Amino acid sequence: APAPPPARHLFSDPAEIEALRGNLLAWYDRCKRDLPWRALAATEPDANRRGYAVWVSEVMLQQTQVATVIDYYNRWMQKWPTLQALAQASLEEVNELWAGLGYYSRGKRLQEAARKVVSKLAGRMPRTAEDLQKLLPGVGRYTAGAIASISYGQATGVVDGNVIRVLCRLRCIGADSSSPAVIDRLWDMANVLVDSSRPGDFNQALMELGATVCVPKAPLCGECPVKPHCQAWRRKLFGNRPPVPDVEDCGVGDCPLCPPATEPWDSSLGVTNFPRKAAKKPPRAMRTATCVLERRGCHGAPEYLIVQRPSSGLLAGLWEFPSLLLAQDLQEEKEREELADHLQAWMGRPVAAKGLQFIGEVIHIFSHIHQTYVVYSLHVDGDVTLDPALSPSRWVTEDEFHASAVSTAMKKV
Repeated sequence: APAPPPARHLFSDPAEIEALRGNLLAWYDRCKRDLPWRALAATEPDANRRGYAVWVSEVMLQQTQVATVIDYYNRWMQKWPTLQALAQASLEEVNELWAGLGYYSRGKRLQEAARKVVSKLAGRMPRTAEDLQKLLPGVGRYTAGAIASISYGQATGVVDGNVIRVLCRLRCIGADSSSPAVIDRLWDMANVLVDSSRPGDFNQALMELGATVCVPKAPLCGECPVKPHCQAWRRKLFGNRPPVPDVEDCGVGDCPLCPPATEPWDSSLGVTNFPRKAAKKPPRAMRTATCVLERRGCHGAPEYLIVQRPSSGLLAGLWEFPSLLLAQDLQEEKEREELADHLQAWMGRPVAAKGLQFIGEVIHIFSHIHQTYVVYSLHVDGDVTLDPALSPSRWVTEDEFHASAVSTAMKKV
């Protein structure tokens, strides 16, 4: 069995824990950002709506910056102010509002869970982190803890990317911060630290600290309210030979939370030595041929054909121009031929590869895919019969295109 982590990696001194809580909450009260979901969570008397408001914000904030989320959140809450309203919406409406926010399955799961609350739970949000995670599809440990602590006052910790960074620096945790063993220790630490009288504020303060002060690069250590408790800061000050016992005393190779011996402390990095993650796999490269089919509409304005993606997988249920995944390293002539064959199904008539006009390439980076869209255009004269047996499709004007549930990548196209 691996050796247990030394106490100096954890928080065990009650006096230090109380001091850290007090410093962090006082800073939060002075410096917290004015965000719409915080206002709702603080003032909404209805517990159900309070939980819903926090839930929506937490789902939107996954993998997305606060500045981007605010406008989406305000529009969402205006359109669907309650769980019941969201449960009655269509997936098409949800995708339309979510368009441009990315990670589209989040919106779909949120709506599915809202429908379950209404149909199976009598419209009542679960009140504890355990029940939230168990009963609501798409709600994981972090989201459950955030809703339960912020909306319902449960004294449970949270661990997200910002909290990981803060805790790893506070306790010089240099092992791979994405490993299950380290994540488990961080959850233990978060549950020890959370303030039982103000759990929601404490958790938001810890996340706020990571988002605004203890940032990945160039952290603002001079403004940090918990600097006296930060082992990484102390190590930065005293270098490799601190005058008091420190994390170096753990011993090489047998501490599960220390940096590996092959990656020692780099004095030039200071506190940004922590956290450490395993190297990411490079995103896989994909090429897709996309054709913008254009016709003259009945009122003279151009119209464009869009088709709906499958209901599962990447960009599920969104609309796009007719597209075809390509094998790598195809010659342009072969790309045209394959796209022309693909378009015949939508057009209901033969398409000449030479008639496809090459426009250019659009690169869009998903979290795990480096996608290149090879863009062609084709003007269509006369009526075009769309096969109803194929995926849903429709002709739209430019304004209708932008109002549809289309991805950012398709807007680039």
